Amino acid sequence: MKFNVGVIGTGITQHTLSGVKDDPRLNIQAFVDLNEEKLKETADKWGATGRYQDAYEMIDKEDLDIVYVATPNKFHAPISIYALENGAHVFCEKPMAINAKEAKEMQNVADRVGKRIMINHSFRFTEQAWQLKKEVDSGTFGDIYFGRTVWHRRRGMPGFGGWFGNKEIAGGGPLIDLGVHRLDMALWLMGYPKPVWVMGSTYDHIATRIATEQGKEFTVEDLASAMIKFENGGSLIVEASWASNRKENEFMVTELYGTEGGLIQRNLDEGYAFEAEIYLERNGAQFDSKLHPPVPAAEHQFGHFMNCIENDVPHISSGNEGIIVMELLDAIYKSAEIGEPVRL
Repeated sequence: MKFNVGVIGTGITQHTLSGVKDDPRLNIQAFVDLNEEKLKETADKWGATGRYQDAYEMIDKEDLDIVYVATPNKFHAPISIYALENGAHVFCEKPMAINAKEAKEMQNVADRVGKRIMINHSFRFTEQAWQLKKEVDSGTFGDIYFGRTVWHRRRGMPGFGGWFGNKEIAGGGPLIDLGVHRLDMALWLMGYPKPVWVMGSTYDHIATRIATEQGKEFTVEDLASAMIKFENGGSLIVEASWASNRKENEFMVTELYGTEGGLIQRNLDEGYAFEAEIYLERNGAQFDSKLHPPVPAAEHQFGHFMNCIENDVPHISSGNEGIIVMELLDAIYKSAEIGEPVRL
């Protein structure tokens, strides 16, 4: 089966698609980018004949099976909906939308037209996360009742002065940019328990000062934290920052505690390589286990999407999970605004 794919954006999309570049089913048919030079360079590299500066024009003119949406957050929903209504499945970058209302509209359209939408919550598609999920699902940790999931940067504000710092276009700051990754992975490992209330806080002390000094716009937070309470009695702490006075330039960790054991996944050397450990009690003694390479490969996210479409089976990182993430992000921002817990 061949998949004709239209790609909106020439940045993160190339990184994602590089993992399936040799898959014979993949046909990158067209790219969209406002920068003509970058558009030509990327389309030439991938052998794409379609080259557009308007996403809607590409969807109208090309016969596409999948549209990969990687625009600023504000445009995820309208472009995804247009693609779905024109007969394509959608692979959308995180966050799913700018808020839960738009995310629900996207999924409603997908359901109505009989097409799929998958969200690129890419951190669950790593070798360590894949293996930890197998351990969770096999009952190694018992019932997971508490977790903490974090992505902090000492100073790491993407495109400072650009759309990432504009609330109208981005929807928020590091919580919706970085925290969304760690939140999804923790929820996925926990089995996506039903949230019942959220207490959140946001801060902008460092980035706002820097923006003022540099004469740049900044209307989102630079650090956010929250506690999420679940219907099953469990809870999860979420933290994310672009600017925080800490040692590491880049710090990522997800740790979960269960009735039979615990787990941790963290980044190494302030980078994007990870390690994973599990902690168990056996016969009255405490045992620690570390995941050592080589680790069986995780399924690639775009490859997974093609596999599931081809075999007509459900895919993970679904739009329905994306909606839950967006509801939680909305609730965290609302709680921070009113200074009280928010029930879902």
